[in-house]
Amino acid sequence: MAQHGKVFLVGAGPGDPDLLTLKAVKAIAQADVLLVDDLVNPEILQHAQRSARVIHVGKRGGCQSTSQEFIERLMVLGARAGRCVVRLKGGDPYLFGRGGEERAHLRAHGVVVEVVSGITSGMAAAASVGIALTHRAHSQGVIFATGHSKHDAVQPNWQALVDTNMTLVIYMGIARCRQLQCSLLKAGMAASMPVAVIQSATLPVQARLLTTLMSLSQDLQESGLGSPSIIVIGEVVRYADALDALALAGLKQALR
Repeated sequence: MAQHGKVFLVGAGPGDPDLLTLKAVKAIAQADVLLVDDLVNPEILQHAQRSARVIHVGKRGGCQSTSQEFIERLMVLGARAGRCVVRLKGGDPYLFGRGGEERAHLRAHGVVVEVVSGITSGMAAAASVGIALTHRAHSQGVIFATGHSKHDAVQPNWQALVDTNMTLVIYMGIARCRQLQCSLLKAGMAASMPVAVIQSATLPVQARLLTTLMSLSQDLQESGLGSPSIIVIGEVVRYADALDALALAGLKQALR
């Protein structure tokens, strides 16, 4: 074993094990220690050595979580002991995954660290229901935002985001769905703007809701969908595969 270890911050993708990158598989296969987030599909651990130590460090909004400080301490201790440590995260480490914080902490403690990108759930969720996040006729860009911030008083500038006319992809927004809805309507977004909510994207239990901004919070409550879910807001939602099936429910008429 090398005298000095290394930490990999690995994106495990949105859930489907087939969406794991080859580089991620290689990193997992050489790990002595794996620190695994709640949203990582357990099937992905089949790529680990049988001798590897697997430590589950839950990180999910609204649930009891392992402290960030403790996770960072484990990574530093493992690397200093000469071990290969893999911090396995759902999605991508650098998109609402605290990868930037962890890399800075590790480097400050003299630990060699490498980031392995993963497919983020926002992109995978949209694609799984037929939505292209950008479209030449409707959206020249996409904005990823979170409905949950470190400081509750700090919120995105919704007015500025609405003014871009770009697709909005909201992570961790279910608990504050009504607040999100009100903020966007107040900022001038059309009440008829189509919205998709995708729960457990790319997994066999995936579920989705197609609605409008005006009906979002009520329809979400009636649907029974919860976390983990991605909310996609924008004209591109009109291209969702299931939209035709909703014609009888009047949704297509509402989106016109």
